[in-house]
Amino acid sequence: MGEDKRLAAVVALAQGMAAAHTPRECWQAAALGACHALDGNFAALSVWERELGRLRVLVNVGDRAADEEEFPEAETYPVHQFPEITEFLHERWAGGGGPNAWVETVGGAAEGSAGYLHQRVSALRRRGRGCCVVAPVVLHGRAWGELYVARAAGAPVFARADSDFATVLAAVVAAGIAQTERLEEARRLAFTDALTGLANRRAVDVCLEEAVERHRAEGAVVSLVVCDLNGLKRVNDTLGHAVGDRLLERFGSVLSLCGAMVPGALVARLGGDEFCLVAVGPSADDVVKAADELCRRAGELEPGEGVACGVASTAEAIGEVRDARRLFRLADAAQYRAKALRLDRPVVAGREGPGDPVVRLADEPPPSRAERRRFRGRRP
Repeated sequence: MGEDKRLAAVVALAQGMAAAHTPRECWQAAALGACHALDGNFAALSVWERELGRLRVLVNVGDRAADEEEFPEAETYPVHQFPEITEFLHERWAGGGGPNAWVETVGGAAEGSAGYLHQRVSALRRRGRGCCVVAPVVLHGRAWGELYVARAAGAPVFARADSDFATVLAAVVAAGIAQTERLEEARRLAFTDALTGLANRRAVDVCLEEAVERHRAEGAVVSLVVCDLNGLKRVNDTLGHAVGDRLLERFGSVLSLCGAMVPGALVARLGGDEFCLVAVGPSADDVVKAADELCRRAGELEPGEGVACGVASTAEAIGEVRDARRLFRLADAAQYRAKALRLDRPVVAGREGPGDPVVRLADEPPPSRAERRRFRGRRP
């Protein structure tokens, strides 16, 4: 490949990773870009999980074998099968060497040799490949993982120039991964409550808006639990805000634990003493069961005074739900009723039959509605 083509391939690789919106898209763009740049027929990107002592494959692209999934859930290899990770990558760097790529063939190591014959050679034979180039991916000065590109049996073997080019490509991949990680961290912070580590109001707005769209398009059941932690002001006033914060953190943990009872549920802190759970798919009864458990566990938290909990679900007799704000109004009205009656169980909107007081309260026109706070949901 000429210099112009290689430069174009590097640019294409960088652009592909920059256009990715998720880590998976980033990994896929890295592997596809490297495979194209090196005229391979298969490529993979793997990460070194130090704490588990293994190499985990993130993505496989190109001509995959029967046992190779595009995004494998459990394709891992013990590090001892790949000694260059722990020895070559560190000992040679410490001696002033660089993280250079190397080539291996069905006959053993070739250009830029790491000095090992190991599992990769048998894997090449087993999967009908003739050679591969392996390039360490270095992030923040440490071995992060590796980029692997292979050619089919009978294709030209990678040359020294290819292994040198793979080293350059791995550096581009590392830069793309670093950028994706920074964006993911920024995204995480934007949608996470700093005190409890749960999702925040912004995340709930996005999730619930998408959920209601699914409900309207597919009939998916959408349920919302709104909780108000009782006694927080008293705790803050008498014991201090540090104790109040600890109570919020503990309740957040309880909410997370109970939320795990509902597959795929999002648990969040809306702000102050208000929390919620959003579920898409599970039945209303499953959500109410989790809310019951939440009330029970919250009642055991000291120095709190339990929780007021309201549930609204599209599976209940609440009328048409056209937007997220209505579901919020219903759940909030149910929670308000639970607080007013000092109940230690959740109130479910629509379960008291025709004329349900929760539905009536939620649907009263704004000028006369006796709501306890202004809803901060997105406008329909």
